[in-house]
Amino acid sequence: MDENEFKRRTKQFGLRVIKLAGVLPREMPAQVISKQLLRAATSVGSNYRAACRGKSVADVINKLGIVEEEADESVYWLEMLIEAGLMPEARLKDLLREANEIVAMTVASIKTLRRGAGRQSKIQNPKSKIAQ
Repeated sequence: MDENEFKRRTKQFGLRVIKLAGVLPREMPAQVISKQLLRAATSVGSNYRAACRGKSVADVINKLGIVEEEADESVYWLEMLIEAGLMPEARLKDLLREANEIVAMTVASIKTLRRGAGRQSKIQNPKSKIAQ
């Protein structure tokens, strides 16, 4: 998967969570979780975009670490919605799978960059020194 495809996926993930927030129950617990989930899920795409503009391999790794944390936090809040009985698991299954895939791909990218294969990474900014 290339940089543009992952940008699209992370943005779509955020948009799907925005739609989910609109259909959650109006009870206080659901709304508290909704706000936490919205913040984490929309942060995934914005932080990935920031990683794509990283100024060094260390900067990209740091920003991808934030993507990983926010995606994993999104998994947590989705699980909370299910386990608290606020939303059926069947309704969140695909969104939960997508969040877990984003975590896994981000972790794989971080590992690749840490091994010194940054030159081969799909995350490249033509203005950056990373790809050169």
